[in-house]
Amino acid sequence: MTLSRAIGLMSGTSMDGVDVALLDTDGEARLVFGPTGFFPYSEADRDLLRAALAEATDLADRAARPGAVGAAERLITDRHAQAVESFLRDEKLDPAAVDIIGFHGQTVLHRPERRLTVQIGDAKALAERLGVDVAFDFRADDVAAGGEGAPLVPAYHRALVAASGIAGPAAVINIGGVANVTFVDGAAEPVAFDTGPGNALIDDLMLARTGQPVDRDGATAAKGRVDEAILQSLLLHPYFQKTYPKSLDRNDFSFHLTDKLSVEDAAATLIAFTAASLALAFGQRPSAPARAIICGGGAHNPTLMSELARRLPCPVATAAEVGWMGDAIEAQAFAFLAVRVLNGLPLTFPGTTGVSAPTKGGRIVRSDRTMR
Repeated sequence: MTLSRAIGLMSGTSMDGVDVALLDTDGEARLVFGPTGFFPYSEADRDLLRAALAEATDLADRAARPGAVGAAERLITDRHAQAVESFLRDEKLDPAAVDIIGFHGQTVLHRPERRLTVQIGDAKALAERLGVDVAFDFRADDVAAGGEGAPLVPAYHRALVAASGIAGPAAVINIGGVANVTFVDGAAEPVAFDTGPGNALIDDLMLARTGQPVDRDGATAAKGRVDEAILQSLLLHPYFQKTYPKSLDRNDFSFHLTDKLSVEDAAATLIAFTAASLALAFGQRPSAPARAIICGGGAHNPTLMSELARRLPCPVATAAEVGWMGDAIEAQAFAFLAVRVLNGLPLTFPGTTGVSAPTKGGRIVRSDRTMR
């Protein structure tokens, strides 16, 4: 199968900005990595996204765009368009050389038990503005078929592990707002699921208690002590008793059990919660992998990395330590998935979302360029 040139876009549950990545791929085994970029949201942007998340909890129709949700959709579309325009300009790339853009949008509600998942962002407007075909709406078909609709990245994790020549079973852990893990073992179908909170609770805590959006480098948590009683209470959440495949909404957990702790002890306890919930996920597998590779924002948190090294049953490395572009992996993944949509290949599998059979997904909106 020939290679297609794709740009992948990702705005995750951490709501820090838009990741952009260029990838030439056949959507299966061949990966040729291009440049990447990151375009941060302003604090005003994040305020609107938080308002949209709060308002979206009442949604029953995935096409509805009331109030802040509609305003946030316009913002998301504009910020993604700006990011691609800046990326193409910075890298001196001609839009005509790009076959497809993978546009995930921003998840504002994920309730697969209600057959409902909502990602905002106007793919048609993006395609018209950029003059490039856009693949979008990656989750809906899986959810409609009875799957969890998440995580979506495991097919790319498997291809990335294979392309890197990593031998033996491996776990690829992405720690964004929510944490998820993909267990990869050669050509076998990957097993993947959301494990629990990633950075979202710590970010929410820091914003509420200090006005800062993140605990930079885990510095606050490093000064605190884990409250073991509260940690054990957090781990009683019913999600951890569910068997996989399973998936989470960003707001399924709350930091408020730590309200009576100092900010340092609260941050330390929430860091331990993320690591301990990942350890529970490993405990659901029949054997430990040979290594765990950490991607996403959590890989930049030394305090969290130390907790993971202490709690997980295998050696731990960051994506950068194995030669991957860790911050761009999800954007690369949506470039990869866009090509799979283009080529009619499945996106999700029984072992990743619980869908009954490998399921195609996504839609493509054609730009004026390709409709001529």
